[in-house]
Amino acid sequence: MNTPDADQTTSPTPKPVIYQMLPRLFANRCPDPVPGGTMERNGAGKLNDINSHVLGKIRELGATHVWYTGVIEHAHCTDYSEYGIRPDNCHIVKGKAGSPYAITDYYDIDPDLAVDVPRRMDEFEALVARTHAAGMGVIIDFVPNHVARQYRSDARPAGIDDLGAGDNKDMFFARDNNFYYITRQQFAPHVDMGSGTGAYVEFPAKASGNDCFTAFPGEYDWYDTVKLNYGWDPGDNTRHFDPTPDTWLKMLHILRFWASKGIDGFRCDMVHMVPVEFWAWAIPQVRRHYPGIVFIAEIYDINLYRPYIDAGFDYLYDKVNLYDTLRDIETRNHSAATLTNCWQTVEGIGDHMLNFLENHDEQRFASSFYAGDPWRVTPSLVVATMMGRGPMMVYFGQELGESGMDAEGYSGTDGRTTIFDYWSVASVRRWLGKGNGTGAITAGQKKLREHYRRILNIANAEKAVSLGAFFDLMYVNYDNASVDPHRHYTFLRATADELLAIAVNFSDSDANMQVNVPLHAFNTLDFPQGDYADCRELLSGASATKRFTADAPLEIDVPAHGAAVWKLQRGAASAVRRPARTGSES
Repeated sequence: MNTPDADQTTSPTPKPVIYQMLPRLFANRCPDPVPGGTMERNGAGKLNDINSHVLGKIRELGATHVWYTGVIEHAHCTDYSEYGIRPDNCHIVKGKAGSPYAITDYYDIDPDLAVDVPRRMDEFEALVARTHAAGMGVIIDFVPNHVARQYRSDARPAGIDDLGAGDNKDMFFARDNNFYYITRQQFAPHVDMGSGTGAYVEFPAKASGNDCFTAFPGEYDWYDTVKLNYGWDPGDNTRHFDPTPDTWLKMLHILRFWASKGIDGFRCDMVHMVPVEFWAWAIPQVRRHYPGIVFIAEIYDINLYRPYIDAGFDYLYDKVNLYDTLRDIETRNHSAATLTNCWQTVEGIGDHMLNFLENHDEQRFASSFYAGDPWRVTPSLVVATMMGRGPMMVYFGQELGESGMDAEGYSGTDGRTTIFDYWSVASVRRWLGKGNGTGAITAGQKKLREHYRRILNIANAEKAVSLGAFFDLMYVNYDNASVDPHRHYTFLRATADELLAIAVNFSDSDANMQVNVPLHAFNTLDFPQGDYADCRELLSGASATKRFTADAPLEIDVPAHGAAVWKLQRGAASAVRRPARTGSES
């Protein structure tokens, strides 16, 4: 009926907890940014401002890795021509600060993030060293599917040709072209490209990053980016991978370049828009020289999960499975019973799933577009953190209840923290204070941050979460009057000597759950029945004796929009009876 996702001894390391931040926003302490403001007016956070003390506070939160989003040079409207960096035409930049995913130079650090622009790579390498000294790994973006329309590398190593330098622009597709060309047509998107000498002109037009193979993308297309060609001909859907396409070779060099900087992993953007064959070819070659490096896939097609794991990815976004389900439970009155479908959908590959409630693409949990209240997060946070052994990711400011309800400029009031504008995030700005993470946040924000710290550190400290087996209890509780399958969810995590009994409550009312635990759970987890003394509830610190048997329910009190995590240790039980190892339940 229920099967552990994998043998509990197979996971070699603690559960990863990834803290995502955009340094340009995270470290910006401008007290009064204005919508659409320039960098000179609104400022930009610098890599040097992410100091050892701040990193220590992030580590205390429970983070094992920091994902520094947007560190590679991308399109923006700030002029750095005095440093030998070609300015971007602002008509083809989204917002004043531009998208971190419109890369203009794969071999360089974005100058917005530097105190001393000529030494921007040195400042990045120092940040890597500080992060490691704080006990965390470093993850950066690898953006493989598209680049900015005005891509040009000023910093590429000697002997490396620029993207597009050798392209035959008279061909829509050629295997060794880096771009796709809409031949004999000028680029004419449905947005203003300017006029006169300041206009943006592109001829022939290149295909846009969201597989828009026309010269006339709309305002909601990724018109600020150009699609890269990996040897797939969209005209007839044929693939031309032998001999190795030029784009493959160039992208492998870029991956190795950043791996040589001492980073610990790549978050790879929109991997399903790049042929899986490229990843199966490139990832092993990177690992030949950097064997410990981690590859994380942003992916939105469940049917492609297994092929991309087989290609070498360690972790995949589980956005369209667990994230969407949790959001629907919170915002659309979907049943909590659908959480069972989530682990069943990824059964056998659950250790590869990366869970989150927020990131730069999604609306903030506390926004009026989502929950509207940061304290409703507990059941979703506990499920996302504790259901599996794969990583949990939090987005900077999430732990402070950031609502993302600013209208920052290009990004309007949409419940998201902008990635396109020069801005500062009020909750994070107050927390940073003078730059040491001891600023004047409210008592409620301090309490919420401590709540996140407690839950995330359970993932660090409890072997049952980081290494243990999983058992869903709902199938024996659907007819249980004390457990509402529409609003409640309960499950077990266990190692050989420890067990966590976890229950969450998405409802507005406190719950006294009398949870049935089947004999099959004791047999599957090889955990003894008995009366367990000195059990501890890990969120509240309460302690009690708990009867944990197949013939009497396990009592768990759970507050409204809350959770309970009871820890049982094998040596603390006075035996009631040990279940037989034969027989099963249907």
